[in-house]
Amino acid sequence: MKYQRSAGILLHPTSLPGKFGIGDLGPDAFMFIDFLKASGQSLWQVFPLGPTGFGDSPYQCFSAFAGNPLLISLDLLNKDGLLNDHDISNLPKFDPHKIDYGEIIKIKYKLFEKAFANYIKDGKQLQNECGSFCNGNDYWLDDYATFMALKDFHGGRAWSGWEKEFKFRDISKLNSWKNENSLKIDNNKFLQ
Repeated sequence: MKYQRSAGILLHPTSLPGKFGIGDLGPDAFMFIDFLKASGQSLWQVFPLGPTGFGDSPYQCFSAFAGNPLLISLDLLNKDGLLNDHDISNLPKFDPHKIDYGEIIKIKYKLFEKAFANYIKDGKQLQNECGSFCNGNDYWLDDYATFMALKDFHGGRAWSGWEKEFKFRDISKLNSWKNENSLKIDNNKFLQ
């Protein structure tokens, strides 16, 4: 079997330049792809793209299926009408040479909450698209979104430090908690 020779670049999207403190899968990623094509490259290897935890390593993800919300483009949320110009123009200046994950997580997640609120209020077309995504991925998405909401509820602690009913998936208690926290769970689905 013969393989056609090819060339490419290894670069995690978070390493792309970005005006919001971290590279994402927005306009700069598309420009990078155009650059790769114009340079005769045919491959872009990206490392794992899952949601990271403590240490922000792409090799320590909470899910084999879920994507890292930090890769969501604020520019594209603005383009979709989920954030306005004011939301994304009043951000602090970020150091272009290093990523301050703690600060970026606070800022982006606050904007994600606003985008989710706007999605709930006005996003009929997006709700249809997201609904299709959720239905097609329910085999992993429901548990993942619940897990992330529970992790947030527990202040980011490891699951082994949660209450017994959550740690050992007491279905009755878990379903009751899910009903009370359905918006938090839906927010995690929205981010996916």
